[in-house]
Amino acid sequence: MRVMVIMKANEDSEAGVMPSERLLTEMGAFNEALVRAGVLLAGEGLHPSSEGARVRFGADTRPQVIAGPFAETRELIAGFWLLQVKSMDEAIAWVKRVPNPEGRQYEIEIRPVFEMEDFGPELTPELRAQEVSQRARLDAHTD
Repeated sequence: MRVMVIMKANEDSEAGVMPSERLLTEMGAFNEALVRAGVLLAGEGLHPSSEGARVRFGADTRPQVIAGPFAETRELIAGFWLLQVKSMDEAIAWVKRVPNPEGRQYEIEIRPVFEMEDFGPELTPELRAQEVSQRARLDAHTD
């Protein structure tokens, strides 16, 4: 199963404060362990929301662009990992190993990623073939 591990933003990440050398070193070692275990598919940190935008959609309106920053820090994402694991328990075990050298209080969210089988009959054979084709082209770009 694939899971997205979501690192929540905090006041420092939203202010653009860079992590300490110690945290970067420990996070690099953690990411290396994920790579060696063959579970890391992707992982990135994100710039503060002040450098981002949101696009809001409504039933009777054209898309509306909202420039950052966004007010609710606790609802923002500072970074993510995409992991391929055997179970939610394995994902939790990995996340419990995320470094916290400064002893800060924060939360990390883990969410399963939808797989084609999850969509049931709504994913017609034509839609399934389209998805397979798109994934194959994506894979070709990353090789």
